[in-house]
Amino acid sequence: MKFQRQAKIFRGQLDVAPFACVFFLMLFFLMMRSCLYTPGVIVPIRPPQAEAFSGTENPTVIMAVTAAGQYIMDNRVVAETDLKAILQNKLATLPKSGRGLTLVVIPDKAVSYEVLTKVRASARDAGIGEVLEGVTPSPYAPRAEK
Repeated sequence: MKFQRQAKIFRGQLDVAPFACVFFLMLFFLMMRSCLYTPGVIVPIRPPQAEAFSGTENPTVIMAVTAAGQYIMDNRVVAETDLKAILQNKLATLPKSGRGLTLVVIPDKAVSYEVLTKVRASARDAGIGEVLEGVTPSPYAPRAEK
């Protein structure tokens, strides 16, 4: 059976408006993709500088404290009331290797001592024995030769 074709070869001029619309839409999406939502928490934190800082051999949990007093752990904001329970959960999931868990707190420069004391108290209540403060090393200053 043979069907008749209704398609005809287009021999006129192309309309530029639809192509321009698609081009500008693509340009708009490429330029605005940096403003789109990205998962996780993006908060600038400026830790203080220090000459020397200690490390640990124990497994660590890292937590940041912003200038606004927010606690950030695992790329999400944690309420102060939930902090102890989350730390206990992290401690419970730790394999029993005989080494304890260390909490590394990275505070912003504007964080008060009172907030850091609350974090240390929550860690102590959760059963974490060691709390370290994350700092940025000070710029290298060459020693004067003798």
